[in-house]
Amino acid sequence: MSTTAGKHPLSAEKRPLWLLGFVVSLLVGLMFYMAASLSIENDASELFNNLARTTQKNIASRIKSYANLLRGTASLFHANEHVSREQFHRYVANMDLQQNYPGVMNLNYSRELDESQRPAFEAAMQHDHPPGRDGYPAFAIHPPGPRPHYSVMVYLEPIASAPEKYGYDIASRPLIAEALAQSRDTAQISNSGVPVPMEGRPQLTGMAMRMPVYRFGMPTGTVGQRRAAYQGSVGVGYDLVTMMRSALADMPVRNVRLTLFDIGPQAREQLDLPHDMRPIFDSTTGGMRAPWWLPGNSGRYLSSTMLIDHNGRAWQALFSVRKSDLYTRFGAFLPWLALLTGFASTMLLYMLFHTLASSRRRAIQLATGMTEELRASQIRLQLSHQKLRRLAAHADQIKEEERKRIAREIHDDLGQNLLVLRIDADMLASRTQRRHPRLNARARSTLEQIDATIKSVRQIINDLRPTVLDLGVNAAVEWQVAQFRQRTGIACEVSESHHDIYLSDQCATALFRILQESLSNISQHANASRVQVKLEKCRDTVSMCVSDNGVGAAIDGRNKLGSFGLVGIEERIKLLGGTFYIESSPGAGMSVHVSVPLGADATAFPYQEDSRVNA
Repeated sequence: MSTTAGKHPLSAEKRPLWLLGFVVSLLVGLMFYMAASLSIENDASELFNNLARTTQKNIASRIKSYANLLRGTASLFHANEHVSREQFHRYVANMDLQQNYPGVMNLNYSRELDESQRPAFEAAMQHDHPPGRDGYPAFAIHPPGPRPHYSVMVYLEPIASAPEKYGYDIASRPLIAEALAQSRDTAQISNSGVPVPMEGRPQLTGMAMRMPVYRFGMPTGTVGQRRAAYQGSVGVGYDLVTMMRSALADMPVRNVRLTLFDIGPQAREQLDLPHDMRPIFDSTTGGMRAPWWLPGNSGRYLSSTMLIDHNGRAWQALFSVRKSDLYTRFGAFLPWLALLTGFASTMLLYMLFHTLASSRRRAIQLATGMTEELRASQIRLQLSHQKLRRLAAHADQIKEEERKRIAREIHDDLGQNLLVLRIDADMLASRTQRRHPRLNARARSTLEQIDATIKSVRQIINDLRPTVLDLGVNAAVEWQVAQFRQRTGIACEVSESHHDIYLSDQCATALFRILQESLSNISQHANASRVQVKLEKCRDTVSMCVSDNGVGAAIDGRNKLGSFGLVGIEERIKLLGGTFYIESSPGAGMSVHVSVPLGADATAFPYQEDSRVNA
């Protein structure tokens, strides 16, 4: 039972970890699936847009070819004073419309008449062109009824394409009459945008473009001249369904739906079409029951809307296709393959990580224990270091206090005794000057010995603690510089920013000892000829710089075995909470910079560095 109890927590601990790995792997696989799907969809969208643009250019090219065909037919009438039906028939037959212009049903010519010309023109046509000749039926203007103006279809080749249009007045429809008038005034190709009804052939969507024909030799420079010279128009009739299906047949992707709308002559940009608007062409009306606007709003479809210029009118073409129709067989399965790959690779990585983590668990625990022990040892070492520095600071403070006490006792006791002894010796020498020459000489010798002893005592006092420190740090620095100059003969200058700088006794003593140590190093090692000491006060800080032009030294010279001068300077400054740095290089001299706060006290800043380390 104990074994079972011991294994149960382990299995309970592992079960959520494996569940987590499964969930993470599944999420990664889903990300791979989404990335692959998005990539395939972007590629399909780019392919579809390229196909749509290519089809748009193809349709525009066909429209342009129809327009060129129409211009050529108009040129036939402009170049001849009279074009007969036979000439028109031969001209169209040589065009081979079915082979060269897919979708074009016929070329035609309509004659412009007014009501007064109608009876005579109709009688002449019936006389000159009896029914049955060239396949044409009997001529009669229709639809019946009087109208001010007529545009009667008189030539239509091949006639078999629409025999019912022979004699038809195309101006009877107001929209077409308006388009004809605009074409007449502008001499440009026109179209009404309205499908032409084809009797008995509902599967066809007839469209027409027309171009004005002016009388031979008459000027057409102005609108009035064009109206006077206008005799009719030539037109090309084409099956929109055939033209569009032939353009779509060139697309390598099948099942592309094209819905075409005529949006008017003034449109220059895409319009938001109402859903109840009927298209002039829909490539899948027979096979797709969905409304034309539904594929464009569905997430399963790609759609692209483009404008096509139809000789002054704008067609808005909506291309749509199922996304799946653009995918290859490999592309359709690529997202699932990416899902499986992402899931499997992530699961393998998770298993590897889990295995490594479990095998390293004890090593990490051991390392953690060793780290904690090392940290405890480091803390003990820091505490020991702090105690040593506290002891050193205390010893230095006791040493300075003891020097001060000894200097005062020597000054007060020994100095006074020597002074009394000198006075007595001086009195003895004065009284024996005349009567006892030998005793006088002895007294003078004793007096000189006493003076030498007093001088030696003063030197000892100054070495222990100069009394000039009681006059301030400025006076102490000047006195020490004068002593250095007198002792070594080296030129030494003092530069002060303030005449009176008030510091604590500990701070003043520390600066004085630092100056002593720096000047001692210069005299012993620098081989300098000039020394400069700067003492400056800036706000709440006092700084001192001792510079020489000697041989210089490496910056790491303070770490040399047996070198304690610079180390002592650094420790004194740290005890006061100040800063210390050296500027030096071999052959370029040395500068020792120290700065301490005005209110610095060794008891207030004894362990600043250690406190920062502990923090």
